[in-house]
Order: sequence, then C-alpha cells, then structure tokens
Amino acid sequence: MSQLLVRNATLPDGRRGIDLLARDGRFVEVGSGLQAPQGCELLDAQGWLVSPPFVDAHFHLDSTLTFGQPRVNQSGTLLEGIALWGELKPLLTEEAIAERALRYCDWAVARGLLAIRSHVDVCDPRLLAVRALLQVRQEVKPYLELQLVAFPQDGVLRAPGALDNLKRALDLGVDVVGGIPHFERTMGDGAASVRLLCELAAERGLRVDMHCDETDDPASRHVETLAFEAQRLRLHGRVTGSHLTSMHSMDNAYANKLIALMAESGLNAVANPLINITLQGRYDTYPRRRGMTRVPELMAAGVPVAFGHDCVMDPWYAFGSADMLEVAAMGLHVGQLTSAAQARACFDAVTQVPARILGLDGYGLEPGCRADCVLLQARSPVEAIRLRAARLVVVRAGRVIARSAAASATLSLPGRPAQVDFTS
Repeated sequence: MSQLLVRNATLPDGRRGIDLLARDGRFVEVGSGLQAPQGCELLDAQGWLVSPPFVDAHFHLDSTLTFGQPRVNQSGTLLEGIALWGELKPLLTEEAIAERALRYCDWAVARGLLAIRSHVDVCDPRLLAVRALLQVRQEVKPYLELQLVAFPQDGVLRAPGALDNLKRALDLGVDVVGGIPHFERTMGDGAASVRLLCELAAERGLRVDMHCDETDDPASRHVETLAFEAQRLRLHGRVTGSHLTSMHSMDNAYANKLIALMAESGLNAVANPLINITLQGRYDTYPRRRGMTRVPELMAAGVPVAFGHDCVMDPWYAFGSADMLEVAAMGLHVGQLTSAAQARACFDAVTQVPARILGLDGYGLEPGCRADCVLLQARSPVEAIRLRAARLVVVRAGRVIARSAAASATLSLPGRPAQVDFTS
C-alpha cells in the first residue's frame, strides 16, 4: 500500500495550512493537522501552492518538434504552415513521430502538465501519425493522460479518402471526432462537414472537437452550425469549438446572438492564445487585430473556456516549452483579463475547465480524486501566472514523478539583501 502525505499546502481556493493524504493513488483525506500513517512518505509544501495538474485542451503531438523541417515558415501565416506540413508528411516515419511525441511528453511532465488532448492528422492514408500516437498513448498512460482527436487537416470533404481515413482512425481507438469546416472548399461544404461529423460522433457515442473558424474572416460562421448540431443531436457538453478566431472580427450584434446560442447548446470553447496572437492579423496593416476569440464575453455567458498550447516548435510556431502558465499569461494579456476574478479564470482555463472538457475521471484535490498534483513556487493561482512559477514537485497517483529546483537569485549589491523574493 503506497501512501503520501502533503503537508502545509495552500490550495487554489485560498485555503492555507492544508494537508492532503493519498493512499493507493487517490486522495483519502484533505484537511488540517492530519496524522501521517506509519510508513507514509512525507512532502512538506512549506505553504506553497498545490494545484491539480495542468491540462492542455488543444495540441498537435504529431507535428511537434519538427521546426525547420523541411524549411521554416517565412510568412508566419496559418496557410504557409499547412502547406509546410503537407510537404513534410511524405517524409514522416512512425518511429520519428513517436520519438518526438515522447520527448514532448517528458517536457510536459516536468512542467506539471499531465493531460493533453492532441489532434492527429488522418489525411495520410497510411495513418502513420495515428498509429504512432496510439502507441505513445499506451506508453505514457502510467503518468500522462493522452486523448486523441481524429483531425482531417486537409478537409474531410475536400481531401480524397479523408472521411474513410477518419473512420479507420476511430476504429483503431482514437477518442474524439475532429474537423476543420473553414478549410473546406465552400461555406456549404463546411456546414455539411460539421453536420456529417457530429452525426458520426453521435452514432459512436464520442465527443467532438473541431478546429472552427480559425480565420480573420468575420463571415466564417461554422461555429453557429456546430452549436446547432450539438443541440439537435443532444450532445450538450460533449462538443468543443477550438480557435474560433473569426469571432474577434464579427459584428457585435451577431456575436452576441452567437454567444447566447453557444451557451444554450452547451458548447465548449478552446482559445489558443500563443498561436492565435501569432497567426491571426497577418494580412492587416494597422490597426492589427489580435485574433483571439471573445474569451471574456464567452466566460461571462457561462460558456466553458479553456486555453490550449496548440503548437510547440512546428511549422506554425517556432517557440514553446509545454508551459501552460505561459499559455495562461498570454491569454490574460491578449484578452485583457486583468480583474482578480478574470485572472483567476485564466488559471482555471489551464486546469479545471479543460479537465471537464476532456471528461477526466477523478480530477481535483478532494477525497476520492486521483492523487495527481503539482507543487508550485507561488502563494496563489494569479501569482503562479505572474511568476510562471517553478514546478517544485509533480505527483501522479500519489507518487513523485518530477522535481525542479526553486527559482532564486542572489544579489551582490552594497547595502541590499542577498536573496531576492519575487513572491508577494
């Protein structure tokens, strides 16, 4: 029987001096002054923040860490990135995809990121990426939850054989139905693809997560169809629209109507702040649009909004390091989410909200929840975002799986303190 007692923790809800006792992979007691059972491993949090692990609601593991292959995206646009990925696909091998994905998963664990929803391109009839990531999903299962989305990158109706490939991927065990309606050849085809894919998900009892309206074009309104189909097929809470960047450019009257429809339909939304701010507005001069979807308005309407990392060192984005606090910080700044409640919501957008969107079992810090957590060198969720706090300890199922040194600096200035403390 394995046991772990985390002592003197600050929790995200503000409680301080809290102990968490884990037994056989689950939290069994949470409170103050808990007694350590015999043979129990002790972890002194020293008053630092203990949070449930980070969750990335939107990522692309099949393309990660391919930056510069076969060349670099010179324009920085979404379309050149898609073209680059098309050039790279014939050169891919199952082994190389798996190696890069496993390397990224190591980065994720070190950053306290223990659940990822990854889209995987199904437009290659060989399904190399699908087979590679299914293998990776099984390999990382003891320490990281990996959920896969069957993603027809080139359009499920536009690309020959894409629908058949997508169904084959689902038959192999891919978890979620994906789509990209704005990349179909016509607006009508885009709407038809949404209807087709939502019906497929309903038939199979699966969730839906679509790249939707990832464009500056305010006339791209496929999320309206997605919300309608979620309601028609009674998929409330199981359908997610990712990116939704066209909403940034929409007329306010229509956007208000759309947001109400999304809330009524139980739609989830995922913004990808690092990538949205980088790829959108590329055809503008000045003023230049930010491009990220209407996060404050969606949150205010009760639409669950998560933040995703989307890309790390691939044809679309040359940066990143699996740090969801960096994602939350960018979301806060781009969305001007600067009130205390909004800043806290940005922390929730990389923890609790994506956990609900993914349907993670036993996520949280209450008795009965899975004993997964991360010890952050911060005193509150907002401070963790401000400092991109060091992940001092990462725990999975009651077992320590990663440690990092505390962030510190020593000054050599006359008359000044030797140690610098950036916490409040």
